[in-house]
Amino acid sequence: MLYRRERDGMKMTPEEYGERVKKASPPSPLPADCAWAFLVGGAICLLGEVLRQAYMAAGLDMQSAGTLASCTLVLLSAVLTALGWYQKLAAKAGAGTLVPITGFANAVVSPAIEFRVEGLVTGVAAKMFVIAGPVIVYGTLASVIWGVVYWAVGAF
Repeated sequence: MLYRRERDGMKMTPEEYGERVKKASPPSPLPADCAWAFLVGGAICLLGEVLRQAYMAAGLDMQSAGTLASCTLVLLSAVLTALGWYQKLAAKAGAGTLVPITGFANAVVSPAIEFRVEGLVTGVAAKMFVIAGPVIVYGTLASVIWGVVYWAVGAF
């Protein structure tokens, strides 16, 4: 079945529409985008390692220092998101800000800020996990499936 889009009396197939979009869209500088993502993502991970080393130097064991470093990165990401700075960084760095744990914090805080005018329950609480919710659900589901496979193979 062929779908057609009508606009101003003009009929267009999805393929024709795709070609028009391709012609009108500016080309993406893929190497530069990848470099920015690599550098910013690496800088975020480096900050995490610096924090972990600082917490270990303060006397915490490796596991506690790692946990506290992760919590600090989440807090920093939430604060930067609330100030509107994280989105500016993400606009330039793309996936470099999404892959580390800070991207998850940003995905939770952004909808909460956007819907705060609707109230604490129906706005902030209801919309907080709109973006991060599927990640949590499918991540949990994948870990359960992997655990069952691991158990079935007899690795325990």
